[in-house]
Amino acid sequence: MTAHIHKVKIYYEDTDCGGVVYYANYLKYFERARTEFLESKGVSLKKLMDDGIYFVVAEAALKYLSPGRYGDILTIETTVDKAGPASIIFRHRVLRDQTGENLVDATVKLGCVGQGMKPVRLRQDVMEALTAVSSQQSAVR
Repeated sequence: MTAHIHKVKIYYEDTDCGGVVYYANYLKYFERARTEFLESKGVSLKKLMDDGIYFVVAEAALKYLSPGRYGDILTIETTVDKAGPASIIFRHRVLRDQTGENLVDATVKLGCVGQGMKPVRLRQDVMEALTAVSSQQSAVR
């Protein structure tokens, strides 16, 4: 199975004074990519929130390999590395669309919490969607 693809156009507001993507903006791009990934698998974050279930970032590790720049189109590839009882580890890879150059590699661990920010188990339907995705990706590696 291939990664979920999300495209981002880099505007002036995304960059520092040198026209380079501000490093923290990648976290926003990953958030958008994860949301689209989950929704493409039938997992509605809005519905989960309405049910009192939330995802919070517990860990993030980014390796910056080359700068994104003003005017670039970036491709964010998102995969599930592991789905546990109350957490999900995502892998993100950022490529410059024009050249395919790898700009950033990242892993982000989300925790599943309920009211009061107490950990809760992932719902069965979410776990099944993520387990199927993770299994398919492992088989391809």
